[in-house]
Amino acid sequence: MANYYTLFSCDLDVGTRKNAKRAIRIYDNELAGDDGQRYFDGFQLEIPEDDRTKLWIYSDESGDVDLVVKFVLRCAEAFDLKGRWGFEYANTCSRPLLDGFGGGAHAIDLTARESLGWTSSNEWLSGVLAGGDPNA
Repeated sequence: MANYYTLFSCDLDVGTRKNAKRAIRIYDNELAGDDGQRYFDGFQLEIPEDDRTKLWIYSDESGDVDLVVKFVLRCAEAFDLKGRWGFEYANTCSRPLLDGFGGGAHAIDLTARESLGWTSSNEWLSGVLAGGDPNA
């Protein structure tokens, strides 16, 4: 049996050390569901020692890219973040299976608090092989 993984590693500058500490509290407390479960078990979050205004967002095994987007949008709102931000992810597999590899990227407008778009290499390749536009 194969294991599937979604891996990513990115940072988000939240402006100050105080904001970074507050972001950890948001991650730990504010975004729990009614049942008390954290929504963000799909990624890890740390404040790097070398740059204390940034958050390191990463996955060790199977991360949830949609939860990263939700968390970053929440931080954009909480800290009035501006500009654009994005990250890439890789889909991997513990065995060489035909459907086991791919990846994608998400782009977010922090100012507007919305996703600009995303892409999936699996969907792009399938579309091109079916006769679609490779530049779409």
